[in-house]
Amino acid sequence: MAAASGVSMSILEYLGGEEGNRCGYCKSEAGNISHGMWAHSLTVDDYQDLIDRGWRRSGKYVYKPLMSETCCPQYTIRLSAPNYQPSKSHKKVFKRMQKYLQSGEMSHSKNDGISVEPMDSQADSPVSFKVSITDHTEISGEELKPVATEIEESEKKQGAKEMPSNIDINEDQADLIQTINTKPNTSTLKPGSGPDASKPPCRKAKDIRKERHLQKLRLKKADQTVPTEEPNIVPTNAKPKANSNKPIEEFLTVADPESAAHRLEFTRFLCDSPLESETRPDGLFCGYGSFHQQYWLDGKIIAVGVIDILPYCVSSVYLYYDPDYSFLSLGVYSALREIAFTRELQTKAVNLRYYYMGFYIFTCPKMRYKGQYKPSELLCSESYTWVPIEKCLPLLERSKYTRFNSNPKEGDKDRLTELGRVRVLHKRTVMPYSVYKKRHRGPSDETVVRQYASLVGQTCAQRMLLYRS
Repeated sequence: MAAASGVSMSILEYLGGEEGNRCGYCKSEAGNISHGMWAHSLTVDDYQDLIDRGWRRSGKYVYKPLMSETCCPQYTIRLSAPNYQPSKSHKKVFKRMQKYLQSGEMSHSKNDGISVEPMDSQADSPVSFKVSITDHTEISGEELKPVATEIEESEKKQGAKEMPSNIDINEDQADLIQTINTKPNTSTLKPGSGPDASKPPCRKAKDIRKERHLQKLRLKKADQTVPTEEPNIVPTNAKPKANSNKPIEEFLTVADPESAAHRLEFTRFLCDSPLESETRPDGLFCGYGSFHQQYWLDGKIIAVGVIDILPYCVSSVYLYYDPDYSFLSLGVYSALREIAFTRELQTKAVNLRYYYMGFYIFTCPKMRYKGQYKPSELLCSESYTWVPIEKCLPLLERSKYTRFNSNPKEGDKDRLTELGRVRVLHKRTVMPYSVYKKRHRGPSDETVVRQYASLVGQTCAQRMLLYRS
């Protein structure tokens, strides 16, 4: 939904949701307790503020765990991308990928200390809900109007024709496609036409290793018989000095030799979501909104990552991949790619410096791997402030739900203070809750509206539109 000036607005339908649902982490049948909203449309600014208050989207459903009551408290976790340095295990993932691309060698070792958990791709969905939703984004601009206009008209003449508002619904979302580095090979073969003559024949990794070994022996023999005066050249696979720390970009920009056994390609394109895509004059080539990141190997998609690009962060939503390539630790590799992408965007938009990894779940051991990306912070669910994860872990050892902020006097700075200023969309008219309350016929819904506004905060409550039937 957009105003005539082109400013988008969010329309949400609050669903409550204090009843327990099945938990995808501990498998409790009714232990997962959260609040939920259906986002008919959502601006990137509003969603940024919502995730900084513990909300997270699953498609168009936006939910916030009830931390003190849910079986597996889910803490929002973020990484400072500019300060990230690859850990030893993360470097192993890079080297494994590079080794496979260059020589076709596969490693299936389970004792290399590498976590293979991708961002939320392996865990069962923690969201369980049943809703029947009407799409309110179909309201036209001529039908939607601010309450001030309606009041003025009704005073002049009861039943007068409605004037068009300066607010309308934006239904256009372009399927923009951007290719990074190289375009994927989309050529396909017709059934029965045989192998593609433009590509080299398939070869076993074992045969490739033998050939490389023989080639090294021949080169070594030639060096012994024909001395040269070439200067000493440090091989590209030489180990760096102990005190040197390579940035993540160096691992991602290693050039593949012409004889590489495989080619990995990487593309991004816009996908449909409640987020309203937008561009700003800060220079981001891709704009803001929701995107898919495609990973192509030899002309075949092997993984797709879903991300949201917001004003202050890249938020990782989901990853799915071809299980035949699980030996490449694609979950970890895609996360490292997304961190590098965040760093790239930060050179154009200085405020975009964080990589959000979803939820950190201490009670679920397989979801603790997110804490391996450092420096990371967890969101305090009471004061909505960020605390280094190293200070949070001792507290979580004592209790699965805890307050991270050590200052007991520091509360929610954006707490609800004026219920009457909450914006409501009622009968195609935008109005503050104070006016809606006078017009509304039937049982009072003040408790529901107050709960919604308390959860989203005063700022979002005054900016977003809460749909009321």
